[in-house]
Amino acid sequence: MMDLSRTDCANSVLLVDDEDDVREALRQTLELEGFEVQEAADGETALAQVTQLWPGIVLSDVRMPRMNGLKLFETMQEIDADIPVILITAHGDIPMAVTAMQGGAYSFIEKPAEPDALIDTVRRAMEKRRLVLENRRLRDQLNRNDAIENRLIGISPQIRKLREMAVMLAEADTDVLVIGETGTGKELVARCLHDFGPRKKERFVALNCGGLPETIVESELFGHEKGAFTGAQNRRIGKIEHAGGGTLFLDEIESMPPAVQAKLLRVLQERSFERLGSNTTIKVDIRVVAAAKSDLSAQLDDGSFRQDLFFRLNVAPLKIPPLRERQEDVPVLFSHFLELAAIHRGRPVPELPRSAIAKLSSCDWMGNVRELKNLAERYVIGLPLFENTETSGDKHDGKGPMTLKAQLAVFEKSVIANALDLHDGRVDHTARYLDLPRKTLYLKMRKHGLSRLDFK
Repeated sequence: MMDLSRTDCANSVLLVDDEDDVREALRQTLELEGFEVQEAADGETALAQVTQLWPGIVLSDVRMPRMNGLKLFETMQEIDADIPVILITAHGDIPMAVTAMQGGAYSFIEKPAEPDALIDTVRRAMEKRRLVLENRRLRDQLNRNDAIENRLIGISPQIRKLREMAVMLAEADTDVLVIGETGTGKELVARCLHDFGPRKKERFVALNCGGLPETIVESELFGHEKGAFTGAQNRRIGKIEHAGGGTLFLDEIESMPPAVQAKLLRVLQERSFERLGSNTTIKVDIRVVAAAKSDLSAQLDDGSFRQDLFFRLNVAPLKIPPLRERQEDVPVLFSHFLELAAIHRGRPVPELPRSAIAKLSSCDWMGNVRELKNLAERYVIGLPLFENTETSGDKHDGKGPMTLKAQLAVFEKSVIANALDLHDGRVDHTARYLDLPRKTLYLKMRKHGLSRLDFK
C-alpha cells in the first residue's frame, strides 16, 4: 500500500467504507476524474495512514463497525483539524452529519452518492487542503528568514538567477548598482546584500534621494557642523557617517543633484568625506548600494548623471526583472502576501479560486510586486480582487486584454514551474504529480522555456 504520508501524492482521497462493493463503485467514480484513491475498510486502518503532512482528504461512510465515521472524524481532528472530512450518510443519519459539520467536518453526501455532486464536493475539499498546506509552508518561511529563498521569493529562472547573484555579491562586499522598475523590490534586494554579507551585524542605512532638495540631500548624506548654514543650530551626523562599518543604501540615485554626485564620487573612491561647514576629513568604512529605476543611459546621454560616478557604481550591476517577465512567480508571491497580511491583521487566510489565480497570472502588473502585495492586503480585509475587471494588470502591452490562449499558456507555465520546483526538477516525479506522460511534459517544458536544471 502506498505511504499516504508522502507530500508528493497528487489528488489523494482516502476512501473509508466497510462494504467492498461500495468502495469499488466510489473508487471507480473518483479515479475516472483523475483522483488518486486509497482505500480503508475501517477507521483504524484509515487513521494509521494519515499524518499532518498528508496532502489529501477523507471520504468516509458514517455507519461502520468498531469505529464509525463520526468517531473517525473526531480522531482525525486530533491529528490535523484542517484535513477535510466528507461524510457519506444514509437518510436517517443526516442530523448526525449536520452536527459533525458544525463541529468542523467539511461536508456530507447522502446515499446513494450522485456522481457530479460527489466530484464537485471532493474537488472543493481538495482545493481547501492544498491551500492549507501552502499556507503552512509560507508560515514556516516567515519563521525561517535565514535563507535568501525566504526573502526573494519565486520559482522562475529569473528570480533564481537573481538570488544566486545577490548571494555572490553579498559575500564580495563590493559597491552595487541595483536596477529595477518601481515596485520590483530594490530595497529588499539591498537588504539581502547587507544581511547575507560580512556587514550584517552593522547598520543598514537608507536614504531616498528622489524626494529631497539639494541642500537637504547634502546635509542628510554628509551631516553638518553647528552654524554651517541658517538653521543649523547643532552638529548633525549624516547618513554616511551613521552607516560606518555597515551599508548605505541610496535609492533613486538618478535623482541626486550633480553637485552632490561629485561629492559622492569622492566617498566611493577615497572612503572619506567632510561634514558641511567643516574642513576636517573623516575616513569611513562603508558599503554603498545604489538603486535606479532604469539603466541610467538617458541620464548619461543628457549629462544629468555623471559618467565617472556611473562607472564607479556599475562595477557590479544587479538587475531585478519586472513581474510581467516572471509571471509563474505570481501565484507563489500572492499566497505569500496573503499569509503576511492575514497574520498582520489577525484574520484567516481567504481561499483563492483557481479562476482568480489564472487571472492574476495573466496580468502585466505595471506596479510590479508592490501592486501585487497591495492587492493581497485588499483581499484579506474583504475587498474584491478585481473591481469591474479594471486593474493595471488587465491590459497587455497596451493593446487590450490578453487572449484566452495567452492566459491559458501563462497559467500552464505557472503550474508546471510550481510542480518542477516542488520536486526539485525531477521530471519523472513531476510528470506523475501532474498526471502527464513524460514526453508530453518535456514538450510543454520546451514550449515554455523551462529547464529541469533551473529547479535543482
